[in-house]
Amino acid sequence: MKEVTQQKERGFTLIELMVVIIILGLLAAFVAPKFFGRVSEAKLKSAKTQIELFGTSLDVLRLDVGRYPTSEEGLKALREKPSGMENWKGPYLPKEIPLDPWGKNYLYKSPGEHGDYDLISYGLDGAPGGEGENQDVVSWKDVKG
Repeated sequence: MKEVTQQKERGFTLIELMVVIIILGLLAAFVAPKFFGRVSEAKLKSAKTQIELFGTSLDVLRLDVGRYPTSEEGLKALREKPSGMENWKGPYLPKEIPLDPWGKNYLYKSPGEHGDYDLISYGLDGAPGGEGENQDVVSWKDVKG
């Protein structure tokens, strides 16, 4: 007769599981703030890059037409010909005008207070001023990361 040996299957104990959960929690506590800090920084840089792209497109439109769009014509003039712009050769942007990285419209003023035009994203809070992700991203100065 053959003797059948039964092997005992062993699982994790509650203590082992708790140790693993605590270690994962500690790792998340150290890694998550650094990761989310990078996300905020990336959004600020993305807004600045989009504003620079709009600026380049606005400059090309001005070369064709002889002026920047008015505040009323807005950034929409980069995609659709406004009345009174006879030499308009657009669209000057390949896609629709995007929202800023926080899901809000960019603010365009022409004439601007800081140049021929001002382009502004008010950041996460959508209000003038602020620091970090709430800071304004504007066409006339660099982003403070």
